[in-house]
Amino acid sequence: MSFDSLGLRAELLSAITAQGYTTPTPIQTRAIPVIFEGCDLLAGAQTGTGKTAAFALPIVQMLSENIPKRKRRRPRALVLVPTRELAAQVSEQMQNYGRRLSLRSTMIYGGVNIQAQIERLHRGIDIVVATPGRLLDHAERGTINLSEIEFLVLDEADRMLDLGFIDDILQVAEYLPVDRQNLLFSATYSQSIKQLADELLDQPRRIEVARSNIAADAVTQRVYPVERSRKREMLSHLIRKGEWTQVLVFTRTRYGANKLTDELLFDGIKAAAIHSNKSQSIRTRTLAEFKRGELRVLVATDVAARGLDIERLPHVVNYELPQVPEDYVHRIGRTGRAGEDGVALSLVCPAEQPLLLAIEKLLKYAIPQQTIAEFPQVAVKRGGKPKPRKTAKGPAKPRKSPAKAAKAGTPAKAAAPAKSLTPRRKKAATERPAPKTGRRGRRS
Repeated sequence: MSFDSLGLRAELLSAITAQGYTTPTPIQTRAIPVIFEGCDLLAGAQTGTGKTAAFALPIVQMLSENIPKRKRRRPRALVLVPTRELAAQVSEQMQNYGRRLSLRSTMIYGGVNIQAQIERLHRGIDIVVATPGRLLDHAERGTINLSEIEFLVLDEADRMLDLGFIDDILQVAEYLPVDRQNLLFSATYSQSIKQLADELLDQPRRIEVARSNIAADAVTQRVYPVERSRKREMLSHLIRKGEWTQVLVFTRTRYGANKLTDELLFDGIKAAAIHSNKSQSIRTRTLAEFKRGELRVLVATDVAARGLDIERLPHVVNYELPQVPEDYVHRIGRTGRAGEDGVALSLVCPAEQPLLLAIEKLLKYAIPQQTIAEFPQVAVKRGGKPKPRKTAKGPAKPRKSPAKAAKAGTPAKAAAPAKSLTPRRKKAATERPAPKTGRRGRRS
């Protein structure tokens, strides 16, 4: 099937061709006709399979068929996403398609000046891509009017639930008109997603283009067992020996991301970190430098796992395994996108074996393991004489008794003369009765 057969306008077909796409992906082939029919949709697909274009193309075309004549347009399509990076990615595609049909779009997220967003909304917008928290700020301030929304899209809905956005999503829905088309897209499908769909969607059509919770086939996965203290050394070894030019590395914490970045820089490998403690301007600049090839390594936390779209990213490394098995799927989904091949490696220490087992249970297969002789999984105990233990300074050792000193052949020091008694103590000693020596008085 070709994009021509999906009923898209010539302007959109031109935009698709300019991006280098010739054949629609399975999710696009199945979702676009359903959206054109006006049905609610619950779609599950592997990450990196073209979900954004699957809802962006039909929404842009349907909005272009009835553009309001008034200058200050109110938003008619709302896309909710979990992270700023994903908001920027989706907004970029919306702008690319929308500008060809005279549609305006903008993105709204926290961490930046809200005034600039208010000014863009005031000028008139057709499509809004937003994170739930900042969108609610605008709704409560009255700086955005959501009463004319025709399309509501929840992109990466499972990630939004993981981040605790369920209450924000339901609160946003209260500002929307009842008569609207709802589209829910998710990389994985779980019971919580089904409950959210029951809450927001009206008799949705369900599409799953692959088994749920399974990593993309284009990604080659490997596990490298290694002791925790030598992970950084192994990572530097893999980067240098493999001559990797671009690698995305995931850690569990922001502190861990910063520490690893400093260690890689010390090793002479150009790296930078991206996480929620970084300002949005720094995150945007760092990501742009990585995409241009100015950085060899980008160290990220799971906040960035869903929102990064890097063309032809060859390598992803799990420096630390995620606590949630589904996050592993999203992490390695940053490579092997749009038909490209990719490699996802995990450095696993003995303490992370339970996390690895949980991931393999989710995937329903064991990830191949590969060892490097220089990097054992368990630290090798090194031999040698133990160092003499230092003793703390304390009171001097007790002197030997005369008998022991004579036996040892060393002269004993003379005993110190007894202290003379005072007159009062002498009187008390003479008046004290003598101890009884009889049978009943004998001391036991």
